[in-house]
Amino acid sequence: MTEKESPIKGIIKSLGLVFGDIGTSPIYTLTVIFLLTKPTEAHVIGVLSLIVWTLIILVTAEYAWLAMSLSKKGEGGTIVLKEILFPLLKSGRQATFVTMLTFVGISLLIGDGVITPAISILSAVEGSLLIPGFENTPQTFLIIGASIIAIALFAVQKKGTEKIAGAFGPLMVIWFLTLAFSGVASILRVPHVLTAVNPYYAMSFLSENGVAGFFVLSEVILCATGGEALYADMGHLGRRPIIRAWYFVFAALLLNYLGQGAYIIKHPGVKNVLFEMIFHQAQFLYIPFLILSIAATVIASQAMISGMFSIVYQGIQTRIMPMFKVDYTSSELRAQIYIGLVNWFLLAAVLFIMYEFRESSNLAAAYGLAVTGTMTLTGIMMTWIFYLRGKFATSIISLIVTFVDLAYLTANFYKIPHGGYWSLILALIPFATIMLYTKGQRRLYRMMKFMPSDDFLHKFNRVYATTGKIKGTALFLIRDTKQIPFYITQTMFYNSIIYEDNIFVSIIKRDDPFGVTGFFKEDLAPGLRNFEIQFGYMEVVEIEEILREAGIEEKTIFYGIEDIATGSPVWKVFSVIKRLTPAFVQFYKLPSHKLHGVITRVEI
Repeated sequence: MTEKESPIKGIIKSLGLVFGDIGTSPIYTLTVIFLLTKPTEAHVIGVLSLIVWTLIILVTAEYAWLAMSLSKKGEGGTIVLKEILFPLLKSGRQATFVTMLTFVGISLLIGDGVITPAISILSAVEGSLLIPGFENTPQTFLIIGASIIAIALFAVQKKGTEKIAGAFGPLMVIWFLTLAFSGVASILRVPHVLTAVNPYYAMSFLSENGVAGFFVLSEVILCATGGEALYADMGHLGRRPIIRAWYFVFAALLLNYLGQGAYIIKHPGVKNVLFEMIFHQAQFLYIPFLILSIAATVIASQAMISGMFSIVYQGIQTRIMPMFKVDYTSSELRAQIYIGLVNWFLLAAVLFIMYEFRESSNLAAAYGLAVTGTMTLTGIMMTWIFYLRGKFATSIISLIVTFVDLAYLTANFYKIPHGGYWSLILALIPFATIMLYTKGQRRLYRMMKFMPSDDFLHKFNRVYATTGKIKGTALFLIRDTKQIPFYITQTMFYNSIIYEDNIFVSIIKRDDPFGVTGFFKEDLAPGLRNFEIQFGYMEVVEIEEILREAGIEEKTIFYGIEDIATGSPVWKVFSVIKRLTPAFVQFYKLPSHKLHGVITRVEI
């Protein structure tokens, strides 16, 4: 790939992987807004002005400028912000607060991720109602059609998407060009909609409409859903291609929203703005456009699914989520992963949401709460980082953006009784899982019996010198050599299983996203070595390969299994999670024929 080709290819790839969600927002945003407010010319100009400045403040300023200036080795996202902020904090209480913010942010993203495919696919399928002969199609049939598309999308995840992903970028280029051209065609008929770029009209709309105008913000935010993907996907594509692609996307979205506004001024009785505008402009191209819009919503949904897998994988690597079974769908791209439990949970939730809300306009009542919550948390963490780094001017700008986020979040509280509670319920599932798992792991670790390193080495030296040894090398998986877990003392001292060569293997997560190293540390004793593997929290680690590269040819691998005994219903749930998720050794795909699990009963 030449240097000249590189920027264009980067932009096209970004369009396919990052901008699907925000790029499909024009399908439903203005349609939903004008269910809340009358489509008078003054209202249309005011709403368009709000959309323009929402895209400028919450996407361009917050994500493309501020957030994307904060990264670790090019990676972005909620967990990265936490990793940047942690070393700057001075107290444990602040660290606990930031950890909680991170948990809430991750949970809201997952809750929001469920609604993205539901609203985008359903709203695109509803566009078929404009096709002659399909006007009276029952809503149930539309829901079934959208469900079939969703089921097909989630069903292909296990096979991997790299073969079709190449088509995502070019399709989204066509989609955005179509949005831009249709917008321009409409603007030419009502050119004074261009005055909406003046923020005066946004402020005027809010001041004239009072509380009702403020609640319109809860639907205006729909234009910015997916903006957080610019930052979250930064590690996959790099900062520069995403920002360059955003310039193009921003222009296309701006022209289309202004064009839709112009169409509403001319046709105030419009029900489905984008589709009716296209149908009016070029009826003979309507069916190809409908197919293109469904393809765009599938691409948006695919980006969301891949994003959910990445978030959960980061959660597993940073030990805040259980070790769900992870499959690698590409032999070339190790970052392409599939997590079955997450995939089927998302599908079940998407189908439920479609059948619960029935229409995309109803679904908009649940959409936006999680998005604004995520944006607000991002704003708080960014402002804190800039302040602690001494970048006071940037921290003030970031604080202003955070106050704008808070205004949108407050407006979205209006949605809670109208279906927004589902967004919170969906977010509550991952949040409860994270809280239970992290607290359970800490409690489990506290209740386990450990032998101090000095006592262990004293006993090991005596036993190693006096006991018959098994030929070969045995590996013992251990977190910290200062505290020796009971399963090792049980194996070596009570069961007298001592090999000629014993190696403690520690697997350590680093604070940075990338990099994998494996190395021997100083020998602990004759016959007892210490090998450490360090990895970034975004890495997909091949432990067996690292061991081979270090020249380790083990005969057997010992690891501990906790048998949890408890009378508490809460810890019983934790025990079930531990039993249902793969053990550490299965997660890292260690050779099954060499594994020996040693059970330790723990009461919590």
